[in-house]
Amino acid sequence: MYRSLLAVACLAICFVAQAQNDKLAVQAEALAKKNIIVDGHVDLPFRMVVKGFMVKKEIEDVSVETTGNFDHPKAKRGGLDAPFMSIYIPSRYQQTGGAKAFADSLIDMVSQLPDEFPELFALANSPQDIEANFKKGLISLPMGMENGAPIEDDLANVEYFFNRGIRYVTLTHATDNQICDSSYDESDDKWDGLSPFGEEVVKEMNRLGMLVDISHVSDKAFYDVMKIVKAPVIASHSSARKFTPGFERNMDDDMIKLLGENDGVIHINFGSSFLSKEYQDNISEIREHLVNYRAEKGLSQDDEAYQEYAESYMKANKQFEDVEKVADHIDHVVSLVGIDHVGFGSDYDGVGDSLPTGLKDVSTFPNLIRELLERGYSKKDIAKICYKNTFRVWNKVQKVAADWEG
Repeated sequence: MYRSLLAVACLAICFVAQAQNDKLAVQAEALAKKNIIVDGHVDLPFRMVVKGFMVKKEIEDVSVETTGNFDHPKAKRGGLDAPFMSIYIPSRYQQTGGAKAFADSLIDMVSQLPDEFPELFALANSPQDIEANFKKGLISLPMGMENGAPIEDDLANVEYFFNRGIRYVTLTHATDNQICDSSYDESDDKWDGLSPFGEEVVKEMNRLGMLVDISHVSDKAFYDVMKIVKAPVIASHSSARKFTPGFERNMDDDMIKLLGENDGVIHINFGSSFLSKEYQDNISEIREHLVNYRAEKGLSQDDEAYQEYAESYMKANKQFEDVEKVADHIDHVVSLVGIDHVGFGSDYDGVGDSLPTGLKDVSTFPNLIRELLERGYSKKDIAKICYKNTFRVWNKVQKVAADWEG
C-alpha cells in the first residue's frame, strides 16, 4: 500500500514538473516572437562563399530550409529578427592583399538578399531601422566587419565602409594586423596592443558612430582600446574566460567588469569551444587520436579511408556542451556587472559542428530563453538580453557621433 501511494505521489510530481516545463516552453516561444532578437554575429556571408555562390555570381536561396544554421524559415521559428551579417575577412588577405575588394564582394552579396527576397529581408543601419523592419515582419540584416584588414592603411576607408553599411568592426581576427594584436596569434605581438594607426581607427569609428568590437583582440589591445574610446564598445561573439582558463579569445572577469563600466555589452558565443575547458580537452584528445591513427595507417588527411574513419570517430566521441552552459555564461556576466551588459552572439555558421545540444541553429533561441526563465530571469531581463542592451549601446554610439566635436 505504501509503495503504491509513493508511486502515485512520484507520478504526480512528474506531471507537475512536466506541466511547468511545458508552460515555460510556451512562454519562451511567446517571448521569442514578442521581442526583437539581435544576434551579434552570424557567418552566413562566408558560408555562401565556401559553397561557391560568389563564383557563380549567385546568392544562396535562404528563403527556404537549408543545411546551414541560418535561413529564413529557421529564423522565423526561432524569433531571430536582426542577425548581424559577418563580413569576415580571412587573415591571409593581410599577406596577399585584396582585403578591401573581398569585403566589398561580401557586402554586395548581403545587399543582394533584400533585392532577391524583398518580402523577407531588409538592410538595417540603426536600431530604428530594425524596429521599422520588425513591424513589417522583415528580418533585418545589419552588417559587421570581422577583421579590420580591409581598412588597409587608409583611414578614409573607415568612413567608406560605414557608408557601405558596416556598423561594427572587429578590429582584428586570427593574426596581428595593421590595427592591433590578435588573441589567437602566438607569435610575438606586433604592436604590444593597439597600433598608432589603430588608435586613429578607433577614434574615427567613434566619430562616425561605428561600434568598436573587441572580440578577437589581445588582452593588451583591449585595455588600449578602453583607454581611448569615447563610446561604449561591444564584444560581438565572445564568452567568459572563467569557464575556459587560459583561452585569451574569451574575456576574463576584469575585462568584463571594465566593459560594464564602459556601458558596453558582451554577446555570448554559443560554440562549445568557447563554453568549457572540458570540451576543449575533449577535442584535443580526439585530434591527438586521429593524428596517431593516420601515422599508424600511413594515411593522409585527404585519403577517403581516413576521412570516413575520422567522421565516424568524431561522431562517437565528441562531447558537445548544452544550452545550460550558455546560460551559465550569461549568469556569470550578470553576477559580475548586472543584466544590462550581456546579449547573444551565437557565431552561427561560423563554429562548425561545435554548437551545443539544444542550440544547433537559429530556430532554437526559445530553448535558451526557456532556460533563462527557469533560472528566474524576468520578462524585462530577457528583453534586455534579446535586444535592449545592444540597442542602448548602439544608440549611445550614434549619440556620441552626433555630438562629436573632434
